[in-house]
Amino acid sequence: MKKILLIIIMISFFSNNLYAYEKLAYDFSFRSIDEGEINLANYKGKTIVVVNVASRCGFTNQYEGLQKIWSNYKSEGLVVIGVPTNNFKQEPGSNKDIQKFCKSNFNISFPMTEKTNVIGENAHPFFKWAKENYGISAAPKWNFHKIIIDKDGKVANTFSSITKPSSKRFIDYIENQIKN
Repeated sequence: MKKILLIIIMISFFSNNLYAYEKLAYDFSFRSIDEGEINLANYKGKTIVVVNVASRCGFTNQYEGLQKIWSNYKSEGLVVIGVPTNNFKQEPGSNKDIQKFCKSNFNISFPMTEKTNVIGENAHPFFKWAKENYGISAAPKWNFHKIIIDKDGKVANTFSSITKPSSKRFIDYIENQIKN
């Protein structure tokens, strides 16, 4: 009897946590680097990769892999959004500088936000939401931290800076998300 009660409590606990989201990713928007708006509601039903980026980081070459997965999978429902940040003191330039760097060095065509805080009290509400709903692993520890949003608008997974967008593990995960 105790085992059954324990199982019921565990199922209740986990099923409630599955629906704990008061908001979804679709409730957020960013200011675009080119002065428009990136409204995540426009990407309902798609897999979204939100990555905090910086031009003076040891991981900056990951821009190439991000552009490649964007080019290869955007027609299948993948969206990549780059979020430049100077939280780790590696993106000192203006939005125009960042845009020029990304275009000239990596030919970036995926959506980019204006320079934004991703950690701390002044973090963009999307990053606060991700951490509140997914836990500490959603909070960027460094540049090129990847947050995967599933087709239901919830955090599906996160990948640290050391995981390259070209890695088999990352690509397999993205492909699985797109197919489901």
